[in-house]
Amino acid sequence: MFTLNCKGKLLAFESPIIMGIINATPDSFYKGNINEDMLALAKKMIDDGATILDIGGQSTRPGSSSITAEEEIQRVLPVIEAIHKNFPDTIISIDTYSSKVAVAAVKAGAAIVNDISAGNMDEQMIEMVAQLKLPYVCMHMQGTPADMHKNPQYNDVVKEVLDFFITKIEQCKSAGIVDIIIDPGFGFGKTIEHNFSLLKKMNVLQMLDKPILAGLSRKSSIYKTLGTTVQNALNGTTVLNTIALQNGASILRVHDVKEAAEAIKLFTAYKKAP
Repeated sequence: MFTLNCKGKLLAFESPIIMGIINATPDSFYKGNINEDMLALAKKMIDDGATILDIGGQSTRPGSSSITAEEEIQRVLPVIEAIHKNFPDTIISIDTYSSKVAVAAVKAGAAIVNDISAGNMDEQMIEMVAQLKLPYVCMHMQGTPADMHKNPQYNDVVKEVLDFFITKIEQCKSAGIVDIIIDPGFGFGKTIEHNFSLLKKMNVLQMLDKPILAGLSRKSSIYKTLGTTVQNALNGTTVLNTIALQNGASILRVHDVKEAAEAIKLFTAYKKAP
């Protein structure tokens, strides 16, 4: 059983948990979570079973361009402050690769830093998270959001992702980060084939003895494989989330919390069966 110290609040993983996605961005690839009333969305996610709410203001879809840290702070701070005020028992994660944004978000109520670049896009990030004494979601990505979709190459995607985490975990531990979560980075600098290979062999990452976060929700590997749209990718998401649970995922990062909670409940009952 994994535990995380989230600003003095101990989060224990007796079973897999859900991180709900709240995008404070105007160009999210999935419009279902763009809601004028972020508090209504937060309440629904909490009621449906989300343990963590992940707030992001920087678009990371393939081909996206970055905004300044100041703009990002303007987007996420009102959302974090409102959720923290209204739902003080809910753990908030800040989805950012900027240490400046992370510091501002933590002051506003965030208790986890979720960094798609694992410190590679801001050299101050890892040291800053260590100083803040927070859990750190460390994700694998080849390239950057602006170019990661342009012909990603691997000799062995599973081995290279594993080697990346071995090195990165040591870097984080040396800096003083205690609670490290690893995210294979589905869709981030990987082809559809890379994503399925990584999912199929994701249990290899369990040797690192860290919680594994799976972010598969409504991604192109699902809707392109099915020949459908992002809006119609919920069933496919549930299928791949279930496979991720079977292969060691401790956290599901999703747009649709109710369906993920049902998958976890059924998976847990299946695991307990004699």
